[in-house]
Amino acid sequence: MRDAAIASMACPRCRGAVVVEGGSLRCPAGHTFDVARAGYVSMLTGTGAGAAADSAAMVAARRRSLAAGQLRPVTDILVVAARESTVRGLVVDIGGGTGHHLAAVLDALPQADGLVVDLSRAAARVAAGAHPRMSAAVSDVREGLPLRDGSVSLLLDVFAPRAGAEMRRVLRPDGTLLVITPAPTHLVELRDVPGMLRVDSDKQERLERSLGTWFRLRERRAVEWLMTLDRAEVRDIVLMGPSAHHVDADRLDETLAAFLEPIVVTGAVDLSTWLPI
Repeated sequence: MRDAAIASMACPRCRGAVVVEGGSLRCPAGHTFDVARAGYVSMLTGTGAGAAADSAAMVAARRRSLAAGQLRPVTDILVVAARESTVRGLVVDIGGGTGHHLAAVLDALPQADGLVVDLSRAAARVAAGAHPRMSAAVSDVREGLPLRDGSVSLLLDVFAPRAGAEMRRVLRPDGTLLVITPAPTHLVELRDVPGMLRVDSDKQERLERSLGTWFRLRERRAVEWLMTLDRAEVRDIVLMGPSAHHVDADRLDETLAAFLEPIVVTGAVDLSTWLPI
């Protein structure tokens, strides 16, 4: 764990500041959170916490897709937007998974440190070693972020849950929030795969309703690209995201057997830049 990340973190139970004590993080109230051998800290609370997290298989599929460059346009647009923002401290990727996007942002911002906050231990294990200036914490963002008020300079949210009040609480007054959401045509060629989730047509309106109380929208950018894939790569695209919780892998293989290779699949996302109110 990097010092810059620890200095910005807070106990998820009482929001007290945490310090390193042995192999753990500890707050003044005595709440203790162990740092795993892989280098991430688990700050989950409550029984059953993390039950809905991405599995090791989902994380492996995501790593293969990212390594193959399938989501490179997402990474690139985040890097461009991060360079345009004023970053004076910590960059936090909410639901940041393996840390792939954050690592690229940190390469573009050599003075910044980064922190991935994700529900998945499997993802955090990868993220903890994804970049020399990156730390990782396991936490359920729906129950609050394990961060101090006004401790974050740049927030990233890529296909992840959003809690407007919490985001505003942890972001500096001069900070920036970058949100990536799927556009209606994202993976449109795969919509008929049994169990595949679809993008709501009113997703942007819901995004503005969820954030508009605490942030103002500065701009929105749309990015669309084509991916030329084989069946194994399509399988990874399907099973790396939330659809994996609804798709039967065996039935997916049967469906993909009918696809002719190469398989051209559309990628389409919107990047919105938000400033605190």
